[in-house]
Amino acid sequence: MTATADLPQTLNYAEEALNINGVYTSSNGVPVAHPYEILRIGTEEHPDGPLLLQDFHHIDALSHFDRERIPERVVHAKGGGAHGKFTCTHPIPELTRANLFSEKGKETPVTARFSTVGGESGSMDQARDPRGFSVKFRTEEGNWDFVGNNTPIFFLRDPAKFPNFIHTQKRNPQTNLTHMDDSTNFWEWLGQNPESAHQMTYLFGPRGIPKSWRHMQGYSGHTFKFVNANGDWVYNQIHILSNQGVQNLSSEEAAGMSPDCHQKDLYEAIERKEFPSWTVKYQKASHEELLKAGVNAFDLTETWDRKKFPLHELGQLELNRNVENYFAEIEQIAFNPAHLVSGIEPSADPVLQSRLFSYPDTHRHRLGPNYQQIPVNAPTGLKYNMYNFQRDGAGAMTNQGARPNHFSSLNPPTLVPRGYDISRTVGSHDGHAVAYLSGVSSKDFKQARELYRRVFTEKERATFVKEVTGHMSTTTDKGVLARAISVWHQVDEGLAAQLASGLKIDSYEKDLKKMRFIGSHNDEAGLTAHQMIAELFPEKLKSDGKVSSGHGNGSQVKVAAR
Repeated sequence: MTATADLPQTLNYAEEALNINGVYTSSNGVPVAHPYEILRIGTEEHPDGPLLLQDFHHIDALSHFDRERIPERVVHAKGGGAHGKFTCTHPIPELTRANLFSEKGKETPVTARFSTVGGESGSMDQARDPRGFSVKFRTEEGNWDFVGNNTPIFFLRDPAKFPNFIHTQKRNPQTNLTHMDDSTNFWEWLGQNPESAHQMTYLFGPRGIPKSWRHMQGYSGHTFKFVNANGDWVYNQIHILSNQGVQNLSSEEAAGMSPDCHQKDLYEAIERKEFPSWTVKYQKASHEELLKAGVNAFDLTETWDRKKFPLHELGQLELNRNVENYFAEIEQIAFNPAHLVSGIEPSADPVLQSRLFSYPDTHRHRLGPNYQQIPVNAPTGLKYNMYNFQRDGAGAMTNQGARPNHFSSLNPPTLVPRGYDISRTVGSHDGHAVAYLSGVSSKDFKQARELYRRVFTEKERATFVKEVTGHMSTTTDKGVLARAISVWHQVDEGLAAQLASGLKIDSYEKDLKKMRFIGSHNDEAGLTAHQMIAELFPEKLKSDGKVSSGHGNGSQVKVAAR
């Protein structure tokens, strides 16, 4: 068998595979006569006895097979990716000392992975779901992981909500059905956490199902800091914009496509040498500029106004090489927002701060404590030799030889001073511990309203109503529907009326001050989540009469529980 030009593009990998030769062996390198032979009791004429435990080849093959699967990602399980490069076109040494942005034309190797968020590893690519958009930049000073999404906002801004939110996107714990069959938990989330309205509007709008990974954008969502050599810093947000243009699918188009259509599209485009590319841009602002504009730099549910904070080009991202082995290079790749290089710092965004811990923690669970030594994750192209004291543990591949495993005067590593004064970049905080939960106000619906009324076309608004009505129709609780429609009313009164008509909901609360939800404070009504819980479920809130709670503006309040 030989690979030919008229084979389907996805099968052309065979041309490379056919040139890989070798002797068939067991895992310890001993040649084996035939991969299907086993050892058993009997004679050549009657080989009908039990198997022999000493058949190492067979037992070893079965044992390895039993352990082939590693835990799938708890989110972003279904995905694919490729290798490529980032080329800096507009250096910004005045903003950041990050080496990859230091000079025009400087190239940095990258690996990118795209994914859905909620589905399992066997789910369909074309689900209506946000997409992960992650890029590992292998710089000369270590790996920088951009861990973004294809939407500039998210469903929440309180990090403790994340596990609960994801549970609402997963299977029902009793029926094991997804929200495509029973969307009760999905819409219960919106009714109890109205700050999700912006992301929900984006999700059920025209960009809810990208045509392909090549035709979607990437956003940091979170605010980061650029820090220059003098220690001066500005806030930034990163935008990775498709040079192929943004194209999307309708639900009807998506229904007729292969569940692996996005993986297939990316692989075949690269094989045809139609290398997908994106323009990397950034927004920047000082703390004072954001305050003046009324922007909360740490709110993942809102975007920065591009007129006030315009986009500036950084460079070009190109994917030009398919992986040779999906498991080794994509399933085992580990992105971590805590992987930052000198000149890029995290902000105090609480969801980002939470992710700085959660991502490496889940990688250690999924891949082991030495996941950084897996080739696709290991730093390459460094301008120095790595030396640290992380030794041993499961899956150790490079254990640093005979070097001391402690900070020894016999052979100490070279120490590189920090590039700037971190006391200036981290900031100063004078306070005490507070219990914090954000509050919902009319401001939380402004950007969702702008998106629905001014960005969506009339046709797109009609499709939006159809999509939301169809998805909500599988909700089994009328109260859940009414509360969700109350949230949509804050986005647009006409939208809520259409949804109520289509779902046969006779009444729903229209006044935000009178709405009651248990996931956030109601700043419009001046009520905390604890007060609303006490009002709705007095038997559920055990208290000594006082509840200490952080309010949406970060202040500390004392409230009496009813």
